[in-house]
Amino acid sequence: MSQPGVMAETVKSRANLALNDDFLRKAVKFTTERLRNGKKAASEEHGNWEEWRERGRQIRLHTIAHLDYYLNEFVNNARANGVHIHFADTSAEAASIALDIAVHKEAATVVKSKSMVSEEVHLNQVLESAGIEAIETDLGEYIIQLAGEAPSHIVIPAIHKNRYQIAELLSEEAGEVLEPDTTVLAGFVRKKLREKFLEADIGLTGCNFAIAETGSMVLFENEGNARMVSTVPKTQITLMGMERIIPSWADLEVMATLLPRSATGQKLTMYMSGITGPRRQADVDGPEEMHIIIVDNGRSLQLGDPEFQELLNCIRCGACLNACPVYRHIGGHAYGGTYSGPIGAVLTPALNGNIDEWNDIASASSLCGACYEACPVKIPLHDMLVYLRRRKVEEGHGNRFETMGMKGFAAVVASSKRFTTALRLGQIGQKAVVRNNGISLKLGPLKGWNAYRVAPGLAKKSFRQQWESLDHEVSQQHAVMDSSIRERMQQIIREREEGD
Repeated sequence: MSQPGVMAETVKSRANLALNDDFLRKAVKFTTERLRNGKKAASEEHGNWEEWRERGRQIRLHTIAHLDYYLNEFVNNARANGVHIHFADTSAEAASIALDIAVHKEAATVVKSKSMVSEEVHLNQVLESAGIEAIETDLGEYIIQLAGEAPSHIVIPAIHKNRYQIAELLSEEAGEVLEPDTTVLAGFVRKKLREKFLEADIGLTGCNFAIAETGSMVLFENEGNARMVSTVPKTQITLMGMERIIPSWADLEVMATLLPRSATGQKLTMYMSGITGPRRQADVDGPEEMHIIIVDNGRSLQLGDPEFQELLNCIRCGACLNACPVYRHIGGHAYGGTYSGPIGAVLTPALNGNIDEWNDIASASSLCGACYEACPVKIPLHDMLVYLRRRKVEEGHGNRFETMGMKGFAAVVASSKRFTTALRLGQIGQKAVVRNNGISLKLGPLKGWNAYRVAPGLAKKSFRQQWESLDHEVSQQHAVMDSSIRERMQQIIREREEGD
């Protein structure tokens, strides 16, 4: 697997690296299937899942449509709770604000719970370049930090590694051989990180949801590390995407039902923490000082965009990754950005606003729509991928041969005669390359496809030809029936006349 900073240049070349990594493919397939099956079982058990999906979608649509109002309400209430609020327009500004706080506090160590926004703004590198140790405390994040890699999944960062690879990494850190047993490995990490929690100067978290009506922020987790990060250190910093807002605690009930079921198949996460400001006088724990950095970094570019505003509805559950047949084969690093899978294929170019740099990522999709069916808030990612491909062509980043091919295809299908002729020629021409299992020839457009599968040949009879045959057969049957009915009617008439 290629590493951050030395990634292969295109999504195709990165995908080829992943497809030739047997460990990665087996690990990703195993875990995504388990998560997908868990979600299916949890949603079926819920009973009226589709109604809750629609309710979640409506909450997100309403909130994003009135984002300025709810952001203002959240900020005012959070400040009233004693929280320091900061706004960051860019990723560099967000990292700079966090660094300034750490420097002001003379921090030597920062313990972090899982935060995709911190990955997005490359916070670890910024802190470490200033001599401040940044320690990931989520088990998966800790593993990939040791490996020097970026997350490969929104929810399960180390999804691309198996327990033997993880044991090798942790053994090197421990200075002794650790058995590839999950209990042993998790026990080592727990002991190691407990010391870090107690020593840390600053705790840094992400934010699953921010409640506008009270100025609270909510964290979902399964390991308890986020609760340690947000209660033990004297100073807490929260990195929050500006779209994380929901209006009320009543709305959180819907999200707390949708997110864990969609992410891992759980009814509820093990821990759900609601944090409303720093420690008060009567509190026994919690930070003495709390900062929330509200990050834009391209999110506001989607507001008002009829094709991409719904991107901001995303609740970062990762269900679209688990459902995506492309992600299941190539993992997350092949997408090249912080966010992977279908959501990453749309979100990365949208946030960066740079179609040129990311002009190939939207092609990493079969457009099957499985991501939409899996999404708990019904984001039409498959439609957005089509929009991105259209924008790519309109801005001059299309493939010349592909453009020529599409023009030729359009010319053929525009005429029924040309289309029928092309089909017949194709049925004749393919005889030289079709075998029992299809076309295995690795040449031209078929080279990439047939590297990992066999292309199906054209049917001996096209749908139109079968339809013509069926129509003729049905017409004959009707003619026979009509003839029989006429004969019977004539017979009835003759019998009546003879009776008279």
